[in-house]
Amino acid sequence: MSDIYLNDPVLTHADAQRTHLTALQHRYELAMQQHALDAIVLHSGKPKRHFADDQDATFKSHAHFLHWVPMAGLSDSWLVIRPGERPLLYLYAPDDFWHLSPTLPTPEAAPWSEAFEIVHLRKPTLPTRPNGRIALLGEIALLQPDVVEALNAEANPAALLRQLDEGRVCKSEFEVACLEEASLRAARGHLAARRRFMDGGAELDIQLAYLGASRQRESDVPYGNIVGLNEHAAVLHYQHYALQTPVTRHSLLVDAGASVHGYASDITRSWAGDDALPIYRALVEGVDALQKRLIAALAPGVDYVALHLEMHRELAELLRTLGIVSLSAEAQVEQGITAAFCPHGLGHLLGLQVHDVAGRIPDFISGDMRHPPAGHPMLRLTRKLQEGMAITIEPGCYIIPMLLEPLRNDARGKAIDWSLIEALAPHGGVRIEDNLVITADGAHNLTRVPETGL
Repeated sequence: MSDIYLNDPVLTHADAQRTHLTALQHRYELAMQQHALDAIVLHSGKPKRHFADDQDATFKSHAHFLHWVPMAGLSDSWLVIRPGERPLLYLYAPDDFWHLSPTLPTPEAAPWSEAFEIVHLRKPTLPTRPNGRIALLGEIALLQPDVVEALNAEANPAALLRQLDEGRVCKSEFEVACLEEASLRAARGHLAARRRFMDGGAELDIQLAYLGASRQRESDVPYGNIVGLNEHAAVLHYQHYALQTPVTRHSLLVDAGASVHGYASDITRSWAGDDALPIYRALVEGVDALQKRLIAALAPGVDYVALHLEMHRELAELLRTLGIVSLSAEAQVEQGITAAFCPHGLGHLLGLQVHDVAGRIPDFISGDMRHPPAGHPMLRLTRKLQEGMAITIEPGCYIIPMLLEPLRNDARGKAIDWSLIEALAPHGGVRIEDNLVITADGAHNLTRVPETGL
């Protein structure tokens, strides 16, 4: 949690992080003024123990805590923010011979630590209660019942959380640096995964190649890596790693990221194998080209819902061009055919959480929420784009029998070439996903840059 990596953003972008922390202090002070608070207390979280066991589940610190303190595995710690004062960090680093405790940050190794007053906790302890009215943020259910009572604090007030969530939507220069580094590390993993696939590796071999090249343990990745060969590529969140190489190698889909100081990358690539049919190769090329066109349209003010619907229109045109569906693009979208080929949204906000907060909250003051359009319930981002937003763009096309079979049994099925569906089924599907930051006049692609090789 406190390792210093080569080209660590905390070191190479120290000035940007100082600016980031100054802006956070101002934002929290404004929130305290608006909500009549004298202090905000953040709890980093604590690991959850498996039932009837002495082992903890994989743990990551609470995201609002990580927004301040870039130590993603720091548990049982507290951050107290007060107007006009340095944040007070109660950092839990026990004397322990069973596990390696966190390293206390120093200005040389962690320049951000200069912005904090740090108290070393050797055992889990409540912070000294600040005077006045307090809000306590974190996973309160994991704390002892008397904690909230002892602090005499309001736990997770909804209006305050909405406001702080909104403050994470547009990223600072430092946050973008972390996202860039996370994207670069993930790209190394993707290229290694592709090589292992071409060499004949099984899903587990490909996963291990990814982890090795991206320099991560399985517990470090921001989400469970999806490594699907052949028909497994049609399981959107496929969660296993087969031990044996399949007899035929039609396709590989890898959806995997990396994490740098809690900031996640989320990249997907699909590749054709030696046994892939020409129509699958054309589908991969078509989805890739479609994705690039959508990215070219990104800019502040663009309605992400409209972009999602444009993805469906272009996917329908691709299906028509390949001879898979004979209807016009407009008719396919209207009749819900493209939703059966791509049931997920175009993408989402990205940051300290892979699916970052506030994707459906355009106005944090009123709390009004813009829901996805009818027929597209899985769209996670319904806002207009703003400069500084970090987002993903991930169109896909899959052969998912449980979604396509209902089409076979009604009038829509007459427009579908079922022989091509059967030919494509062993390939599973295609997803192409990049990570981007919205700029003043477009978007900066963190994934398709020369440094990543993707």
